Amino acid sequence: MKTWTAVSLVALVAAAGVALAGNTTPTANKPANTNSTKATANVLDTAIASGNCKTFAAAVKAAGLESTFKGEGPYTVFVPTDEAWAKLPAGTVEAFLKPENRERLASILQFHVLPGHITARDLGRMQESSQTLLGQSFNIENRENKIWVGTDIKLMASITQPDVPATNGVIHYIDAVMLPRQ
Repeated sequence: MKTWTAVSLVALVAAAGVALAGNTTPTANKPANTNSTKATANVLDTAIASGNCKTFAAAVKAAGLESTFKGEGPYTVFVPTDEAWAKLPAGTVEAFLKPENRERLASILQFHVLPGHITARDLGRMQESSQTLLGQSFNIENRENKIWVGTDIKLMASITQPDVPATNGVIHYIDAVMLPRQ
């Protein structure tokens, strides 16, 4: 009887493994793009192609940072989606995009960039980022099955889509704009 139970258990586990291995249907928790996807565009062009980063693209252009985001890298970029920019107080984005605020906007965007290729898995093990292109670091927390980034515990951004590959790095889409310390 014990032999039959053990054999049945082994067969059941093997069948479950085969069924799981054959399941290629995307799930709600799995990002559409993963590291197994071959990157075909740089960070800026990948963000633009997502269709949900028009404000980010406009900000990069207004700040004069197109060559940075299209540069050699590798970079880890935390890209705020259009919804993230929309969370800022009314008129803020428009003010940032004005030529007289170019330097401030550039500093905000540089604060969203880390040198190197850092995956969500690696971020989940960190408590603080390395130095951003702005020269500051930010907090990293792994809570509620999400990775959160930012400078203020009350205003942290969560990563909504991690590990989107680009030819010059990796993108993590976030749900809030991170503001550097003054």
